[in-house]
Amino acid sequence: MLYNAHEFQRSWLNAASAWASIGAEMLSNPALPMGYSGLGPMAASALEVFAHATAPRGKPEFGIETVTVGGESHAVTEAIVVNRPFGDLRSFRREGLPEDAPRLLIVAPMSGHYATLLRGTVARMVESCEVYITDWADARNVPVAEGRFDLDDYIDYVIGFLEHIAAADPAAGVHAMAVCQPSVPVLAATALLNARKSPAAPRTLTMMGGPIDTRKSPTTVNELAMKRPIEWFRQSVIATVPMAYRGAGRRVYPGFLQLAGFMSMNLGNHLMSHWEMFKHLTIGDKASARATKDFYEEYRSVCDMTAEFYLQTVEEVFQKHSLPNGTFRHRGELVDLTGITGTALLAVEGERDDISGIGQTRAALDLASGLARGKKRYLLAKGAGHYGIFNGSRWRETIAPAVEAWIAANR
Repeated sequence: MLYNAHEFQRSWLNAASAWASIGAEMLSNPALPMGYSGLGPMAASALEVFAHATAPRGKPEFGIETVTVGGESHAVTEAIVVNRPFGDLRSFRREGLPEDAPRLLIVAPMSGHYATLLRGTVARMVESCEVYITDWADARNVPVAEGRFDLDDYIDYVIGFLEHIAAADPAAGVHAMAVCQPSVPVLAATALLNARKSPAAPRTLTMMGGPIDTRKSPTTVNELAMKRPIEWFRQSVIATVPMAYRGAGRRVYPGFLQLAGFMSMNLGNHLMSHWEMFKHLTIGDKASARATKDFYEEYRSVCDMTAEFYLQTVEEVFQKHSLPNGTFRHRGELVDLTGITGTALLAVEGERDDISGIGQTRAALDLASGLARGKKRYLLAKGAGHYGIFNGSRWRETIAPAVEAWIAANR
């Protein structure tokens, strides 16, 4: 019923969005008298804001066609190199990149948004690396016949992708970056590969705003997960995909619920952003309005997670704290973080992160007690919120250069 109710509301809002868009265009038409009055531009701007907020959204494109390095523009080639039911492996390589450039796997979060949320991350790192990224599928579009996908499967996918990249040139190795949620499974995968002495074990692992130990500086997200038993989540936020989608019948945690949760955490800021957009449109400042639109175009593009992945993540990461407690198992095998000896670890946190608190990612450095001190580094990004550690000016000018230096020092 939950998903069907959302689909009904979405259909109504889609129609309302279309009518609002038409109204905004009519009121903005210079051929009409209303376009020259004080009321016309204000009404047109209000309708445009409403139309954008309620418009239907699908999966965005990365759209990284060129990057500028050293003042010169270089074309970027994008390709799918591995295709799997629950996620593809995409590659990005710029023209003129040295043959011996490091190969970097960016593991995108499976937390309600598409991998394109890391468009800025990819665009910056492709300047110096051959970049690969996990492009997770929307669970509502994966047929039930493809089976289940849980946290163990996520780790298997990460290991498989690392092995695929390393196989091309085992001597060159591979580097990994986990943004937010995947810090836990990627750290686990790194420990497993180190224990196996696998050539696919990453030379470096950069963890950015990840919930390694959520008992440190707990945020609203952490506290919510701790307040309710796992059965509450199973009964309250899990829905069945309707018949209109390829994954009909699959049990999922819907992306629209995740989006609603994130929006409610900073509702005042989101309302203010839309108010500013309205003012920019009213005075004809299209560039500023466009910047806000672009952000929400990506932010509101959401996808579903399989129920088993979501519930296992809540239980193991946020309730049992299995990884820092030393009880995390992957398909029955105990994950021993003290066995990480060949992967240099970089932990990045944002000073103003309201999703993963300060200390949660840094905890990985202490847990990897078998790793030499020189193979560990911590970076606190001053003034950066959660999204600022992988997008925006602080990411491009401060954090990314530190990541590149860490990779270069541990090749």
